[in-house]
Amino acid sequence: MSPSLTGKVALVTGSTSGIGRGIALALANAGCKVVVNGFGDASAIAALLSELKTPAGGEAVHIPANLAKPDEIAELMKQAESRWRRLDILVNNAGLQTVAPLESFPPEKWDELIAVNLSAAFHTTRAALPAMRRHGWGRILNVASAHGLVASAGKSAYVAAKHGLVGLTKVTALETARDRITCNAICPGYVRTPLVENQLAEQARLTGKPLERIIDDVILAKQPTGEFVTVEQVAGFALFLCSDTAAGITGCALPIDGGWTAT
Repeated sequence: MSPSLTGKVALVTGSTSGIGRGIALALANAGCKVVVNGFGDASAIAALLSELKTPAGGEAVHIPANLAKPDEIAELMKQAESRWRRLDILVNNAGLQTVAPLESFPPEKWDELIAVNLSAAFHTTRAALPAMRRHGWGRILNVASAHGLVASAGKSAYVAAKHGLVGLTKVTALETARDRITCNAICPGYVRTPLVENQLAEQARLTGKPLERIIDDVILAKQPTGEFVTVEQVAGFALFLCSDTAAGITGCALPIDGGWTAT
């Protein structure tokens, strides 16, 4: 059975699609009130907010913000806490990807990717901690990647950001260890989300190979199981880490990657 988080308030960045959406749904089904953050089609976001109103007590509100801009992050955090006058769970999930060799990697893409994938988590965490300390409980989850533990060619900014996110996770855990606040990094392998779908399409375009060949040779070749990790698996893992059962787990970078980082 899912752990009960009734009455807790969670903010999930990048939660209008993919992994973030899955985590938001899992938290709502466990009784959380969820602040959804991200961009997308207005009707799709409205449908998600409706789905997040669950019999377990889940409610939801959408607060858009450009996570590359610290002032918009500050406003997001202010609104998130004021909506239900507390913030118990922070999931830093929003992310971008650009693939290019170092010498041709666009500098503006580097800056944007570092801002959204790494710096945004610093700004949200810094703003969330006072409320968590006041209530004597908190959970911070940073959705890193297997690329927070290992590297791949062509992904300099992404790998640097995700390694940095793992480091930020460890520091946050040490600074909150006596406050009933935990901070962990989830490190998924390849999950078939819109982000990965875009990578698949780009690889197929660049190589001229069929999509299924790209999946087998480029993506799943890294995962010994030969299968994508599912959004539901990552969401279930996140839900466990938010539970009281996981209170002793903090400062960890935890792979869910089909064996990728075991090789």
